[in-house]
Amino acid sequence: MLVIIGATPEGRKEMLGFTSGYRESAQSWSELLIDLKARGFGDPPLLAIGDGDLGFWSAFGKVFPTIRQQRCWVHKTANILNQLPKAMAAKVKADLHNIWMAESRLEAAKALSLFLGKYQTKYPKAAERLIRDEDELLAFYDFPADHWAHIRTTNPMESTFATVRHRTKRSKSCLSLKTM
Repeated sequence: MLVIIGATPEGRKEMLGFTSGYRESAQSWSELLIDLKARGFGDPPLLAIGDGDLGFWSAFGKVFPTIRQQRCWVHKTANILNQLPKAMAAKVKADLHNIWMAESRLEAAKALSLFLGKYQTKYPKAAERLIRDEDELLAFYDFPADHWAHIRTTNPMESTFATVRHRTKRSKSCLSLKTM
């Protein structure tokens, strides 16, 4: 299921649309976004928050070409940790946390530089995963600090579906396109 949740200027979250989709493809996301526009979603959103799903970003780029991207820090952290020995996970996670929980973009840049100084030489793949999406990971700093908590990650979306995942895993094969 593809779902789009929006946030009002006051920070209130609202479900804007959902549909069944085929493997989060660009086509499926485009259909949902075009449907939103057809139902009167006039002004383009200022920021989209998502993981590394290329279909999501491709569709947003076509339907709302002016949108800014914010990559999910929870997903990015998991991707970076996958490139490192498991024994380092807690330490590296804390260093990443210092970047996205910094009080300002300047402090985040300092924490990012420190992270690279610690890990880039020995773990270049982990560092590359961080560097290549730096602008998209720090985009939330260009918005009011009151909103940072819900625009740094896709957790508002993930938590919404935690119950669904919990139920469908335990009730084997109960979820289909039709029942969704």
